[in-house]
Amino acid sequence: MGYDGLFVGRVDHQDKAAREERREMEMLWRASGSLQPPAADLFTGVLPNVYNPPAGFCWDQLCTDPPVVDEESEENNVDSVVSAFLQIATTQAERYRTNHIIMTMGSDFHYENANLWFKNMDKLIAHVNARQANGSRVHVLYSTPSCYLWELHQANLSWSLKTDDFFPYADGPHQFWTGYFTSRPAFKRYERLSSNFLQICSQLEAVAGPAAREGPYGRGNSSVLREAVAVAQHHDAVTGTEKQHVADDYARQLAAGWERCQLLVANALASLSGSKENFVFCNALNVSVCPLTEAAARFSVIVYNPLGRRLSWPVRLPVNGASYAVTDPQGQPVPSEVVPVSNVTRWLRGRAGGAAGELLFQASAPALGFSTFRVSRLSRGDPRAPPTQTPASSQPLEIQNEHVRVLFDPLTGHLSEIQNLDQSISLPVFQSFYWYNSSVGNDESSQASGAYIFRPNSSEPIPVSSSKRVPTYLVKNALVQEVHQNFSSWCSQVVRLHAGQPYVELEWTVGPIPVADGWGKEIISRFETTLRTDAHFYTDSNGRQILERRRDYRPTWNLNQTEPVAGNYYPVTSRIFIRDQKVQLTVLTDRAQGGSSIFDGSLELMVHRRLLYDDNRGVGEPLVEPGADKQGLVVRGRHLVLLETVESAAERHRLLAQELVMAPYAVLAPGEGPSYRRGQPGLRQFSALRRELPPNVHLLTLMPWDAGTVLLRLEHQFERGESANGSQPVTVDLLNLFSAFTVASVQEMSLGADLPLDAVSRLVWTPATGPAQPRPVPKVDPRQVTLQPMQIRTFVATVQYGVPGAGQGGL
Repeated sequence: MGYDGLFVGRVDHQDKAAREERREMEMLWRASGSLQPPAADLFTGVLPNVYNPPAGFCWDQLCTDPPVVDEESEENNVDSVVSAFLQIATTQAERYRTNHIIMTMGSDFHYENANLWFKNMDKLIAHVNARQANGSRVHVLYSTPSCYLWELHQANLSWSLKTDDFFPYADGPHQFWTGYFTSRPAFKRYERLSSNFLQICSQLEAVAGPAAREGPYGRGNSSVLREAVAVAQHHDAVTGTEKQHVADDYARQLAAGWERCQLLVANALASLSGSKENFVFCNALNVSVCPLTEAAARFSVIVYNPLGRRLSWPVRLPVNGASYAVTDPQGQPVPSEVVPVSNVTRWLRGRAGGAAGELLFQASAPALGFSTFRVSRLSRGDPRAPPTQTPASSQPLEIQNEHVRVLFDPLTGHLSEIQNLDQSISLPVFQSFYWYNSSVGNDESSQASGAYIFRPNSSEPIPVSSSKRVPTYLVKNALVQEVHQNFSSWCSQVVRLHAGQPYVELEWTVGPIPVADGWGKEIISRFETTLRTDAHFYTDSNGRQILERRRDYRPTWNLNQTEPVAGNYYPVTSRIFIRDQKVQLTVLTDRAQGGSSIFDGSLELMVHRRLLYDDNRGVGEPLVEPGADKQGLVVRGRHLVLLETVESAAERHRLLAQELVMAPYAVLAPGEGPSYRRGQPGLRQFSALRRELPPNVHLLTLMPWDAGTVLLRLEHQFERGESANGSQPVTVDLLNLFSAFTVASVQEMSLGADLPLDAVSRLVWTPATGPAQPRPVPKVDPRQVTLQPMQIRTFVATVQYGVPGAGQGGL
């Protein structure tokens, strides 16, 4: 993005102490092992007091430190204030390497009455600098991070190199901030869904052009959702570390953004398809609610695919018929099944009745485009209700498709083994749900779990199921095979295999977490295997790089582990995996969660938490999450499990993770709407691309920019060396990529698109390992844009639109 440096306030208290001793509070952070240095090298400074003033020098109206009194009076304290400041400055300077040090003067909620701060700082500066007449070598001035950074650069030093990250963070021996990795899991999912829908909305706005913003359904735009999603990235928003009413307001802002984007999507689909349908957006499909599909005898399903490659995606819609006919865009029949709605979903919907079944079919949609499927009800009647439980027997309980077989223990009902049929791999895998008992109290010896902090009172979690046998029942047909497991009245799971999918889907439903016994609970899904993992496991860094983790270990200092569970938890934005020399077990998440491997061969993900005490880090209320009915929040989510060889794993998990984050989206319509424009032929299938992108290239951004331009980002989604095929450089022709518009010219930009790339001039720092000179920016050839592993390239493209629907992009 063109940054010269970064300053961070919070690093682990042990890390900070070690850095102060070694005078390594400032370093070069090499943020990628794939990009050629110094492209991903970022000068990083650890601030001396988080982001607060030195002790005794807080002069906001929220503070209690005495002001500087320099009038002639008995209260004059100039000498003591200046002496104390000089001592602090001297001590701080011993921990940093140059003769320049930085002090942050302010904190949370400060400067409401700025005069208090500036009046006292003006006095402090004047009186400290006056000491120079008596030989003091300290000079104080108002400054900025940029000025400070410039002076550090002028010192012409070499700096230590950091290649790991700063997780997990603890501000004390029992205060690990690893709970927020999971806090407010429903909001974390809503944020992920909203980001997904924002990309779809932005793409269609760029693809359809002005017709998307002004159309038959009203004035639509993506800016409201874009702002709401941006605000939701705040470090006290998606993290779940806000008060309940604030979380509710973030969700309200997202919902308002969805409404405006849905108008835009309707306008765009009408323009591109040539049909003014009465588009319906069913926002409660996760609990199987959609009034149109439940009541209508005929309807259309428009599946939009935001990825740069064709995708096949399972569609599930609530229905009340027993059988349906589904046809694809060419009018060919598509296999479909009606499966009963689970008892858990019925309970989640409340007593309002609702659909008895779900229509299931596999929808194929082209790259950056849509396919329209027509659905007709053939017969009424309820689908066959499932048995409540399969009795234990000596016969193996299993589900299977072309690629995967999953075995369950017939006596306990637990998952017991996964087999990859394509590669002849078999791995014993036991999976179940547990809960950690949350600590209570607010002093250091009895730190409570809260929105930020995870602190179980025991390293051994308690099984959610009170009996050895988990009740199960089986659903099998030509398109899906499912084992439904009921662990307790508030925890259940469906283990699912869709036809053709090379992974196992675990759809879990947890809540309301019971707390009447006086204990807060932190719920985990744990996988136990026979893999010899030697304390190692792996998590992603914001969906991009994979970072190696090692239990009870930190790469940059000798760790004194004081919390054997919480101190080994890491953020899992999209995936976590364990492996031995041959086999890798990967679990992908549908939202950010905390995860770990607490003992060899295991991995676990925290899916939900409900706590009775505040952790004293600023929220000021416990993380209770009452939910809509005030009985406690119920959360539903999915884990996708891959069993692969170590060599082939990345090719699977990289593409599957993108399918989760940029999932297709289904829009419903009654069908047979009027023509959008007289003489315009209707299109039941459309792609905005002339050809698919290579599998290792992800279309990260496509959105309108200034008049006549679009913003385009392409991302190489593999790391260097992790895949024989995927990790190769790849070249894309931008001029002949799109069918929805013609690219006339492109200008390469910085990642933030605020500067032309050739105008970016960063300070060049010298790592202790030796200098690395930046490469000159080559002139961009839009016909040959090459991406190296993990590289993101950003362009502003000047485009020209043709006649919408007049054959362009039609398939």
